[in-house]
Amino acid sequence: MMIIETIRKQIEKSGLSRYRISLDTGVDQATLSRLMQGKTITIETADILLKYFGLEIKPRKKRAR
Repeated sequence: MMIIETIRKQIEKSGLSRYRISLDTGVDQATLSRLMQGKTITIETADILLKYFGLEIKPRKKRAR
């Protein structure tokens, strides 16, 4: 869920409308609405949105015990 929350926050922070994001990415506005309501999206959609916003997933460094 952290990935979805990160994407949601990025959408809010961007100031872009869901319509604009939909036009730019091809992701349906209904899918973006579901995402903003806290529901899940496919990994393919998450990948599209991560790339659109210039985000990447990196492994966390393991904490010393």
